[in-house]
Amino acid sequence: MANPWIPRPVAIAARTRETADTFTLRFELEPSAGAFAPGQFNMLYAFGAGEVPISISGDPERPEVLLHTIRAVGTVTRAIARLEAGTSLGIRGPYGTAWPVDRAAGGDVLVVAGGLGLAPLRPVVYHLLAHRARFGRVAILYGARSPEDRLFARELEAWRARGDLDVAVTVDHAGRDWAGPVGVVPALLDDLAIDPAATVAMLCGPEVMMRFSARALTDRGVAPDRVFVSLERNMKCALGMCGHCQYRETFVCKDGPIVPLLRIASIFDVREI
Repeated sequence: MANPWIPRPVAIAARTRETADTFTLRFELEPSAGAFAPGQFNMLYAFGAGEVPISISGDPERPEVLLHTIRAVGTVTRAIARLEAGTSLGIRGPYGTAWPVDRAAGGDVLVVAGGLGLAPLRPVVYHLLAHRARFGRVAILYGARSPEDRLFARELEAWRARGDLDVAVTVDHAGRDWAGPVGVVPALLDDLAIDPAATVAMLCGPEVMMRFSARALTDRGVAPDRVFVSLERNMKCALGMCGHCQYRETFVCKDGPIVPLLRIASIFDVREI
């Protein structure tokens, strides 16, 4: 971008409902304008309401189709939720660090997601599927509040049906029609065989979920420099200038959001930082 502070107006091509409070916006761009790495985010500006950081949830090999999956939980995201196809948003980015898909090549990959955390990891899954022969065992562990709150439910089933991925989904609570596990995401690790030296783990979701999942992985011998987490803090500028997203010496917008556990291990277990 010529000026990273100025959003460019882009029309919404389509809007898809994912769950009761979550939706995906589709934008159609020139490929060079939409290029991103898995894990990066854009700042979306709702005119008259404000700006919010949203991870890119589409396929990095199809940059002409830009996808953002959004949960309507605040003033700006609720304003965005009211927009229909054909109206415009301001977009600037992409920003931030990426998931280490190249480093993971040749070994096993573990994707651990909770709730909306599957959206920033979805580009990783697309990359793994597009280059499946470059990776060993691939496991996807995902948790949602209920079966109805599962994100990308049809894709999860399609990934499971492929036969070359291990996919496990758990929910916090469910009715009698749910036949899968009920419980927290870290519990799914108990039944998963892991080769610590060959595994790169990528975690995104509520911080408490990532904290306990990371602890379970390191307890099983996965080195902290092979475990990556996606941090979430209040971002305003996305350029490391305002300090809103400071996490001790780390600025989440420019040094993250994807960071190795090794970098933040000394404070990751400390609540309220």
